[in-house]
Amino acid sequence: MAIVNFAKLTYFTTFHAMTEKEKMLNGMLYDANSDPQLIAERLECKEKCRDYNDLRPRDTERRKHMLHAIFGNIDGELLVEQPFYCDYGYNISVGRNFYANFNMVILDEAPVRFGDNVFVAPNCSFYTAGHPVDAAERNKGIEYARPISIGNDVWIGGNVTVLPGVTIGDNCVIGAGSVVVNDIPAGSVAVGNPCRIIRKIE
Repeated sequence: MAIVNFAKLTYFTTFHAMTEKEKMLNGMLYDANSDPQLIAERLECKEKCRDYNDLRPRDTERRKHMLHAIFGNIDGELLVEQPFYCDYGYNISVGRNFYANFNMVILDEAPVRFGDNVFVAPNCSFYTAGHPVDAAERNKGIEYARPISIGNDVWIGGNVTVLPGVTIGDNCVIGAGSVVVNDIPAGSVAVGNPCRIIRKIE
């Protein structure tokens, strides 16, 4: 679950009105649909993703360079198969030896952190963005964002969806087709919708 820095929030609300981006990054409700700054940042990221996805598969150096231009932080070697899509890019950080197969989608309104030696199978999605249950609020274009954290030595099977605010601990295996709605502790094999632990890894 996201921790809101209330001291920081007090500073913002005392000295100036918070921007929609500041609200987004602080886990508050914010307007994603009509804020010019957020619209421009998403459009820029879409252009970068388009450029990345259009690169020739053999053009490995340019692909790496483009990923460094999209992601906020990269600690080591990585390979992200094309196509790949994200919303902002700067909220994504990956550790050493990161691999993602085809069709990874990351809605990175909040930070999405991958540890070392993370393998992501095809068609996986990581969603930090959520919307109010109340229809009147939702129809205003209001949303919220909660961070996602993936530990070290994690294998995520095909067609897995990870929802806002989830932490997956070190040395976990998430079975194909899972929808991860709650935290998964380290050393677990978990699968299902909703994703549940089926055994511990000794």
